[in-house]
Amino acid sequence: MITIFYDDKCRLCSREIKLYKKIAPNHLFTWVGIASSPQQLKLEGIKIVDALMYLHAKDCKGNFHVGVDAFILIWSKLPYFMYLNYIVSLPLIYQVANFLYAKFAKYRFNKLEHCKVAFKNGK
Repeated sequence: MITIFYDDKCRLCSREIKLYKKIAPNHLFTWVGIASSPQQLKLEGIKIVDALMYLHAKDCKGNFHVGVDAFILIWSKLPYFMYLNYIVSLPLIYQVANFLYAKFAKYRFNKLEHCKVAFKNGK
């Protein structure tokens, strides 16, 4: 099983995960909404602030993938998205994707009230 930790209070994130859930093969992913299940993060040793900032995924071997690497892991298992996985994994595109994702993630984090609260509380 691949475990995906996503911000279920974020409408954009939830919409994207809903699409993935719809097309994902059965019994391949476990989807954990971190706002609804923060205790799961504690068990994994992940700070909620980090999980709110960047998408986190845990692969079948127990390795964590964060940000673009988490998306690459997800896309590698989804129909149609497999091609995107290969494209984004190319060296130059991967670097650009990491840069753009980091910028977007910080922008999104700073706009959402529950992210600001988590940051202020030092979680």
